[in-house]
Amino acid sequence: MSAVETPLTQDPADGLAAVAALRRLADQIEDAAVEQAMRTGWSWPQVAEALGVTRQAVHKKHAKRLITAGVTLRRR
Repeated sequence: MSAVETPLTQDPADGLAAVAALRRLADQIEDAAVEQAMRTGWSWPQVAEALGVTRQAVHKKHAKRLITAGVTLRRR
């Protein structure tokens, strides 16, 4: 096993379901945080730096959803 050695269950299906649920939750939290940042005037480069990704990656992942939500997007 890797650095984290705390199996929650003996059944791999349960462990994998937990991983999938955590990924969905992490995506929801990221969506909300990005939207809040953009609504308060952050730029794509600022959001990207905070997330540790490229500006292009964060824009590709979030722009369409934010536009649909009526968020004004800054370029720089």
